[in-house]
Order: sequence, then C-alpha cells, then structure tokens
Amino acid sequence: MIILGLKIKNESTFWEIIVKKIVKTSAISLVSLIIGLGAGIFFSTSAQDEKVFELRTYKATPGNLDNLHARFRDHTTRIFRKHGMEVIGYWSPTSEEEREDTLVYLLGQTTKQQRIKLWEDFIADPEWARVAEESNRNGQILGGIERKIHVATDYSPMR
Repeated sequence: MIILGLKIKNESTFWEIIVKKIVKTSAISLVSLIIGLGAGIFFSTSAQDEKVFELRTYKATPGNLDNLHARFRDHTTRIFRKHGMEVIGYWSPTSEEEREDTLVYLLGQTTKQQRIKLWEDFIADPEWARVAEESNRNGQILGGIERKIHVATDYSPMR
C-alpha cells in the first residue's frame, strides 16, 4: 500500500509513522524552545549582573563649589569607601559655564541592584547625616544632581 508517497504494509503502520514524525518534530521544537529560553534567561540575568558605572554631575549653589569640594575631600569619599562604593574619579569641568559651580564624578558598582543598596546604606549612615547637616549649616550647598547609569562596551578597557 502506498499513502502520501510512503510504501507501507498497512494503515496502522501509516499511523505509527505519522505519530513518530509528529513526536520527533515536537521533541525537536521543545528542545529548541528550552534552549532558547535558557539562553534568554542567561543573557538577561548576566545583563542584570553586569557592572554598572554611575556618572554624577553636581551643581553647587552660588558661591558654594569650594564647600562642595571640601565635603567630598574631607568626608564623602571616606564614607563612600566605608560602604563599599568604588570611586573611579572626580572632575571639574573646564567650560566657562560650568567651572564655577559643577563637580562631576564616576562610581563603579557591581550591579544595578547593588547600586541601590549601596546608596540606601550611604544615605542612612548617621555619619553622613551629620556631615550633610554640618555642611549645609549656612545654607544648602548643593543645587542639583544629574545621574546617569552606564555599562561598559565590550571593547572598553574598563570591562
């Protein structure tokens, strides 16, 4: 007997062949799906676990850039380290419109989640609260903060 171009002994053999092909195709599809999902979970997890860098730009209130520098120099950097925050560097802009009131710095943390925890711990630190209060005794020294979170490119020497 020939059905759909297949030479078979009887109709039950035909159905066995069809079922085997369906099972084989389904198994291959299922394995492909599992591998694809596993890879997706791996890559999304590794992206969440990727080291992030936080670029912060602080604007001092008029006349307070030196006070802001002093707070970082004398206290903030030490308190950052105490909480495991990695300071990559501090910069002063050279542009005329920013050099009188702007401080820029870069922090490196292990993950986005760790970044949140480190900042929570830093803000809750009683020493930081005392330093912030003391440095603002004669008026607020910080006028604004801009923060951006980045990851290094695959060709970055920072990876």
